[in-house]
Amino acid sequence: MNAATREILAVVIFCVTYLLISGRRLKILPLNRPAAALLGTVLMVAGGVLTPEQAYRAVDYDTLVLLLGMMLISAYLSLAGFFDWAADWILRAARTPRSLLLAVILTSGILSALLVNDTVCLMLTPLVVTVMVRGKLPLPPYLLALAMSANLGSVATLVGNPQNMIIGHLSRISFLRFSASLLPVAVVGLAIEFAVLSLGFRKTLALAVLHHPEEGPRPLDRRLLIATLAVLGLVFTGFVAGLNLSWTALAGGALLMVVARRDTHEVLKLVDWHLLVFFAALFVVVEGLNGTGLPDQVYGRVRGVFGATAASQAWNFAWFSALGSNIFSNVPFVLVAGKWIGHFARPDLMWKVMALATTLAGNLTILGSVANIIVVESARGHVEVGFWDYARFGLPVTILTTAAGMALLLGLN
Repeated sequence: MNAATREILAVVIFCVTYLLISGRRLKILPLNRPAAALLGTVLMVAGGVLTPEQAYRAVDYDTLVLLLGMMLISAYLSLAGFFDWAADWILRAARTPRSLLLAVILTSGILSALLVNDTVCLMLTPLVVTVMVRGKLPLPPYLLALAMSANLGSVATLVGNPQNMIIGHLSRISFLRFSASLLPVAVVGLAIEFAVLSLGFRKTLALAVLHHPEEGPRPLDRRLLIATLAVLGLVFTGFVAGLNLSWTALAGGALLMVVARRDTHEVLKLVDWHLLVFFAALFVVVEGLNGTGLPDQVYGRVRGVFGATAASQAWNFAWFSALGSNIFSNVPFVLVAGKWIGHFARPDLMWKVMALATTLAGNLTILGSVANIIVVESARGHVEVGFWDYARFGLPVTILTTAAGMALLLGLN
């Protein structure tokens, strides 16, 4: 097979894979995201675009190990009853429907900064739905608050979401330096989200009546919870100290397996293996595309629109990243556009810009991030959140948080 044929085949496989991934999200085609990505991986090797050895080397194992470690810690928090307790505490502590909205935003945002946002949504959505049904409250404002704050909170750290993990590995930015720049962005973003949702749902919240549940959550396993929180504290201490993120997280998960004294099959069942397979396969598919040189050609065509100064490049690349991550999904976009960062005036700043833009752009539509899909799909049996039901709030939240976040980021850098 000649080089031209191989390049055409790689582009076709990438496009087909992306369409299959999007098709699942749009309920058009039956293949789910991991299966679609896995099919693309096999086609890349079977078609001769990549050799098996090249496919193995394409996988970013650091990102997968980091994801696995954080998922294990989240699983132990779930087994200890932490998420049930947190959801019940939110409802009991809130005095009004509006203060409950703020409590959901803060809880989701803080947990997503500490754990992976997709995992937080997976654990919290059924509990929030149960709490709101028990409290006889309208679901839409709280579901949107949960999803949007999970995205916004996750921008604060390198372990908040998968694209940040990839950026951390590719950029070698330290955990502390990253959070020093983006934690203020997350805080301002959560405040903007609360303002937009409070204003948009003001009539709904004014008419709602908060009913506190008589029944409490399932009992906490205090011993397991204390052990898990202690290990989580050690893990973040390691992050701040500059230790390897991936192996620090995995060491935390392994340590919990030793000290928790729980059946490890229970824990491993709570790990989102589908997400790990999805990302592993996606690395291979994107590497096949990168090998064609097409991403470099695209950059050569669009580099002029980014400008020459660091400030203009940052603003233009932010909006370009927001658009690109909604068209191609944030993780594939980061994998492709990450190759361009070295060409900018200030690469260290542009890594942070890409993290900010691709994360905050996840709030634009239901399809903008996996966290949104998890929340909406998990609540489908109780309420239907349509595309425009979400977008009419997602659009202003995305534009305002991205603009304010970029101004803050440039001011701090």
